[in-house]
Amino acid sequence: MSPVPVIFDLDGTLIDSVPDIAFALNAVFTEAGQEAFDLATVTSFIGNGLPNLVQKAMLARGMDLAGHPQMNAAMQARYREDPSSRTRIYPGALAALDQLQAQGRKLGLCTNKPEEAARLILDQLNLSSYFASVVGGGRLAVLKPDPAPLQLCMAELGRDEAIYVGDSEVDAETALAAGLPFLLYTEGYRKSPAETLPQTAAFSDFAELPWLVAEQG
Repeated sequence: MSPVPVIFDLDGTLIDSVPDIAFALNAVFTEAGQEAFDLATVTSFIGNGLPNLVQKAMLARGMDLAGHPQMNAAMQARYREDPSSRTRIYPGALAALDQLQAQGRKLGLCTNKPEEAARLILDQLNLSSYFASVVGGGRLAVLKPDPAPLQLCMAELGRDEAIYVGDSEVDAETALAAGLPFLLYTEGYRKSPAETLPQTAAFSDFAELPWLVAEQG
């Protein structure tokens, strides 16, 4: 049988996307007469999908959540206009993806980012060819940490096992719920100390990832 597949989270794991998310969010909020957010604050909102991010931002500005559908729609539209020009791939990530493919592993992507935006970013950053399955927000009625999106990604890869790579509390909870090994990238968007998250192993340098994956099977 072929080696165990590897499934990745996107934001905070393979890419640093906060600058583009913040740009879109601030454009929408300033147009609504609200003060802009700094990057650290926007980073603290990330992890449960764009609708949740918009809700957190509205609460931070004391806005009436009755306006959430309109603000969320505006945010989604603005972000789709330019989701990647300020986004960067983390150092070493491309080399790690190449090495994992050289090991004969299928790669998948499972993110809470709306799937349309995720696929657009992958295309614009020349990452699409790496992934045999992409499951994003909106494909199912639930988001991570519900394990269903991760399980769908595994099914599309043709396996009932995988190694999950992510950066956050949400990713750790998702892997735990799905019963999968979890490799934690420590340079992403998590909000609590790395050692407090359930994990199989942690890494700060993508050069470490291929051998950490190999250790798992």
